This record gives sequence, structure tokens and C-alpha cells, in this order.
Amino acid sequence: MAEGEGPSSPFEIEFGLIFWTWLVFIGLFFALKKFAWPAILQATEERERRIADQLEEAERMNAEAKAALEEHKKLVANAHEQAQSLVAEAKSIAEKERQSLLEKARSEQEQLVAGAKREIQAERDRAVAELRKEAVELSLAAASKLIEENLDDKVNRKLVQGYLSSLDN
Repeated sequence: MAEGEGPSSPFEIEFGLIFWTWLVFIGLFFALKKFAWPAILQATEERERRIADQLEEAERMNAEAKAALEEHKKLVANAHEQAQSLVAEAKSIAEKERQSLLEKARSEQEQLVAGAKREIQAERDRAVAELRKEAVELSLAAASKLIEENLDDKVNRKLVQGYLSSLDN
């Protein structure tokens, strides 16, 4: 083989090339092992720690979110109970107010009815007294025409009123 020429076949073995390839590989391996691997391992471990921290933070936040959700549910349930209580209380107050107004209206109605009955009784008594007075005067007029003699007015009235009182009983 001539100098400067490469192998004539890809399957041909050249020991010089193999030696230098191995020498460069071993040198590069030790250089990488001494300088690159520590930095690569440190970066990998740092990344691992960051991922672990992020997972812990995510779990902590998830637990906080669950706790907040439970607290929110309790608050909503409490608010719902308070709203129900307020509605029930408002209904109770409204019912009491309704009963109070109805009782007041009944009382006023009874007072009006009692007042009207008193007025009716007073009017009736006045009308009966007026009728008696008229009856006395008519009776006296009729009696004086019959007798044609004028008796004492007081005595006549007393007689007629006594007679009318006896009729009431």
C-alpha cells in the first residue's frame, strides 16, 4: 500500500488507526470523566431535587386546595342553614304579625259592632220614649175630647204612663 493512500477495502484492518482511535477515545473518556461528568451529574442531581421540590409543593398545594374546598363547602352549608333559619324566622314573624293584625281587626270589628248595638239600643230607647210621649199626648187628646173636660196635665200623664208601664210587663 502506498503512503497517503487509505485502505483499499472497508474491511481491511489497519493497526495504526486502531491504536490512535483507542488512544483518543481513552484520553477523551478520562478528560470527560474528570471535567464533564461532575458537572453533568451535579446538573442532573439539581434537576432531580428541583423536580422533587416541585412535586412536594404540588402535593402541599393540592392538600391546601382540598382543605380550602372542604372549608368552602362548610361555609356554603353554614350559609345555607343560616338562610333557611332566616327564612323560617321571617315566616314566623310574618305569621305572628298576620295574627296580630287579624286580632286587632277582630277587636276593632267587635268594638264597632258593640258601638253600633249601643247606638241602635239608644235610638230604639229614644224612639220608644218618643212613641210613648206621642201615645200619651194622643191618649190625652182623645180622652179630653171624650170627656170634654180638661183634667190636670200632670195627673193625666201619670195615669197614662202608669198604664203604659203596666203594658210593658
